[in-house]
Amino acid sequence: MTRVLVVDDEPQIVRALAINLKARGYQVDTAADGTAALAAAAEHHPDVVVLDLGLPDLDGVDVIRGLRGWTKVPIIVLSARQASNEKVAALDAGADDYVTKPFGMDELLARLRAAVRRAAPEDEMPVVETESFTVDLAAKKARRDGQDIRLTPTEWHLLEVLVRHAGRLVSQRALLQEVWGPQYSTETNYLRVYMAQLRRKLEADPSHPRHLVTEPGMGYRFEP
Repeated sequence: MTRVLVVDDEPQIVRALAINLKARGYQVDTAADGTAALAAAAEHHPDVVVLDLGLPDLDGVDVIRGLRGWTKVPIIVLSARQASNEKVAALDAGADDYVTKPFGMDELLARLRAAVRRAAPEDEMPVVETESFTVDLAAKKARRDGQDIRLTPTEWHLLEVLVRHAGRLVSQRALLQEVWGPQYSTETNYLRVYMAQLRRKLEADPSHPRHLVTEPGMGYRFEP
């Protein structure tokens, strides 16, 4: 049974989530503040965390950092904060996804299921297949229409980071730091250029990408 930790100080939201999750066979733990959330995570080892950022004692970003100090559990942020910089801060701290309140229960449940699926060990799926292309993480190759696609080392590194975080939004800053280094954390034009190159090489319709998706002002997402 998948165990979910719901962290929110709004009782009606906690109640609604608990009812919906339990009805679908999930085991649910709840916490109303950041301190209780960290304690519950350490005690129960949830399979996924649904976390509000506006908590009464700790900022949600600090809770994410606290969790990331010892666990890779998927974290889905559920927050009324809509500013891009707040979303980016949560993603840079280690959140896997961001859902804005008010939210649709079906969408949140779908994202939760996807987060649990992605938490499987990487070595279980070294080859990732899409409708348009295949990425072999072990061989460090991409293929399209049965042909190897020639990628530069930078293009491959960018693609690999996105594929290893399949379905998750990866912030611009995180991508730049991972692929180019900390000194390039604001060079967003690099990302635009290299993502355009990857789309031309891999997407069936580069002008309407299906798998290498832009989240405007925030980052990029690989959708298998």
